[in-house]
Amino acid sequence: MLVNAKPLVENSCCEMVGSDRTVERVAEANLPTEYGDFRIAGYRSTISDEEFVVLYKGTLDAETPTLVRIHSQCLTGDVFGSIKCDCGPQLHRAIWMIEESGRGAIVYQQQEGRGIGILNKIRAYALQDEGADTVEANERLGFAVDSRDYRQCAEILFDLGLCKVRVISNNPDKLKALEDAGLRVVERIPIEVAAEAPAAHYLKTKKEKMGHLIK
Repeated sequence: MLVNAKPLVENSCCEMVGSDRTVERVAEANLPTEYGDFRIAGYRSTISDEEFVVLYKGTLDAETPTLVRIHSQCLTGDVFGSIKCDCGPQLHRAIWMIEESGRGAIVYQQQEGRGIGILNKIRAYALQDEGADTVEANERLGFAVDSRDYRQCAEILFDLGLCKVRVISNNPDKLKALEDAGLRVVERIPIEVAAEAPAAHYLKTKKEKMGHLIK
């Protein structure tokens, strides 16, 4: 069912002291979806105004290697169906994979546009209309190529009771961030979806300039 999975070296430690956590769970409920029945939980940061949503399914524990995805908010792709990127299809594919597995979690972090926010992302789109790629657009606006931080996403996975994770991602930075936080990344699950022609340059930039693990 999950093809081209690539095992990684396990970390030796998977502990996080509760007092070190900077997120708190504030609400939780059932969420039936077109893919199946899930639980949805809301978290907030205790050191910033960032909020997170987690969609999860099944019994989560420290010993069972579990499917997870860190999905950065993409309003244009996830909600409006933009075909400039592959974000929406990746999110939906990950939900389907977790439903098929019967166990897993998606942490949805509100760091739009690789951390620059939706308004600046639209400004970046305008630069892309003039020929810039996504990396060049962020830099011309005075931002880092990618300013996202995944530490609190890892804290949320710990709070859910997870330790050993099978990460649905093509982004090596996410894998490293989870490992550095103490999670055991026992497997990387590639996620490649059919992309429309407008996304071709976007994917090429991610592969060549950002090191994403894309064929």
